[in-house]
Amino acid sequence: MKKYEFSGKTREEALEAAINELNVKEEDLIITEKEVKGGLFKGKKVVLEVIVAKDITDFVKESLKNITKAMGIEVNIESKVRDEMLTVSLYSENNNILIGKNGRTIDALSTIIKQMVTNETGKPFKFNLDVADYKLKQQKRIESLAKRVARDVKRSKIEAKLDPMNSYERRIIHNILNDNKFVYTESEGEEPNRYVVIKPREE
Repeated sequence: MKKYEFSGKTREEALEAAINELNVKEEDLIITEKEVKGGLFKGKKVVLEVIVAKDITDFVKESLKNITKAMGIEVNIESKVRDEMLTVSLYSENNNILIGKNGRTIDALSTIIKQMVTNETGKPFKFNLDVADYKLKQQKRIESLAKRVARDVKRSKIEAKLDPMNSYERRIIHNILNDNKFVYTESEGEEPNRYVVIKPREE
């Protein structure tokens, strides 16, 4: 992953140099700021270490291709950025292997890539990894479950405990019911058996 350095008397000056030379927008850059002290008669200068976001996307795709190849699986990779979040989708003739039981292989691949990018950039990295729309279908299934149980809780006024879920699945439940006027959600229990409870709101 290529890193660039630009310097200036101020951050703005160094950033302008980076934007002009790389021909990108500020939001397309991953920036680490360093302050370098000058000599006796020189003031401080600001040095920016810059990585272009597209290079991170290319790094992620190349790393996934290498890992899946080592698994003996040839994949096609598609990527897109939506709401400033990178989503990478894998397609192959062995999707079940890439997904794993309850999506565990996807989660493992995602964790590995996140750590690899963090090691390169020095910054936490988040992205969405999917295999043949598995997570998209899973999200719709969980959202449907949440709405159905919420209707039951609204009618019965009795809280409902859902089966244990990972943090990604629990977040789907919380998000879909966040603005519900009749129920609210809380996570309870300890990992890996943490679960969501859907509770009726007091009138």
